[in-house]
Amino acid sequence: MTNAELTLAKSQADTLFGRKRQIARAVPAIILAYFVYIVFAFDIAGLAQRAKLENAVILASDSWSYKVHVTRSNRTGEIDYAVEGERKGRYPEGERPDWVTGNDVVTVDLGGDHEVRLLPEKRTEVDVPGFGTISARAEGRMITTNLGNDLPDWISVSDRRVAITTAEGRIAITGSKTEVFNYFPGWELFFFTFESPYQGQGLFSILFGERIDPTRHNIAGAWKDFWGNAMWRHADVAWAVGETILMAFLGTFGAAIIALPLSFLAAKRFAPFAAIRYAMRRVFDFVRGVDALIWTVVLARAFGPGPLTGALAILVTDTGTFGKIFSEALENVDEKQIEGVSSTGAKPLQRYRFGVIPQIMPVLLSQILYFLESNTRSATIIGAITGGGIGLMLTQAIQTQKDWEEVAYYIILVVIMVMLMDWFSGWLRGRLIGRSEAH
Repeated sequence: MTNAELTLAKSQADTLFGRKRQIARAVPAIILAYFVYIVFAFDIAGLAQRAKLENAVILASDSWSYKVHVTRSNRTGEIDYAVEGERKGRYPEGERPDWVTGNDVVTVDLGGDHEVRLLPEKRTEVDVPGFGTISARAEGRMITTNLGNDLPDWISVSDRRVAITTAEGRIAITGSKTEVFNYFPGWELFFFTFESPYQGQGLFSILFGERIDPTRHNIAGAWKDFWGNAMWRHADVAWAVGETILMAFLGTFGAAIIALPLSFLAAKRFAPFAAIRYAMRRVFDFVRGVDALIWTVVLARAFGPGPLTGALAILVTDTGTFGKIFSEALENVDEKQIEGVSSTGAKPLQRYRFGVIPQIMPVLLSQILYFLESNTRSATIIGAITGGGIGLMLTQAIQTQKDWEEVAYYIILVVIMVMLMDWFSGWLRGRLIGRSEAH
């Protein structure tokens, strides 16, 4: 190699390495610039200032615990005791929690030396260790207190409302009522409400003990009261889970049934006319290019809310996806198997049935069962829009901003449902595809 060639090669190598160094510097700079853009575009600093972590803590605690409301009407003086403040969870007449004592002066022991006293004349006193006694009185719509201006973050005071949040519970005082929220771990009244005679009875007593309700056998009566629990609505929840699975099932298999014959029109080996193939592929692109949630909104306007609308939304979207997948599988079938079937004198439909379908069946079943599992999750969100399934109940529970243990309950059910569908589809996929391959 001459000196000129060496110089040229060295120059080219320097240029190449220089370009690589520039790219190595440019890529991190672009990524950094993108993150800087995100900081300003999404107002990260303002979001951090507006964030209220104490609200997140309250919501998190509500998901694994329940609260008992002690509510005094500042108009009538009557005091109610109810789990989650619901009428369905109200303590029977003459009963109250054992941590509430007194008559003229009702004392609520929140634990940890935190105590609330409901006094006559619409007065309330709250003892907080390390802070002292907070006194408040309702006068019409106004609230007067002994609090000054320099207050900790866990106390919120205005002329019409006082809110106190401690580690042991919460107190809210307005002109109309005084509410004390005492938290306990667990999901109270999950099995039976106070109206059921089986409330507070152990499993052994129900199964093997004497008859609790003279009119019913223990097991039959306990099951009826559990299934008809007015607070947790187990029967409604089971029906909603069934609707969600039904939406996923109808949408997925309906799409597969429609897409299979149409996919032949999009495969080059089976549709000789380019115009037909092009048109069918564009149809597949269109229906799968629009998200299922958008189809849900469109179809809900056409057919109204309901599980069937959700199933149709899944069907429309998956028809395009299955059509593309199936047509690609048809492009790769083995011609020899088709020729073997043709040599027996089989007609075109018979050639497709015995020469083509068995070859693509593993792909079909694998994709259909995978989408069935995926659509079980999607049906939860779609149901929240169309008004059906567990998604609707989950959305309603979130919107109330009240019973977050119900939200946790529904989320756990959705996770279990998806896990079971994953296991079932995997098991069925293995059995069917394995049987097909063995055949």
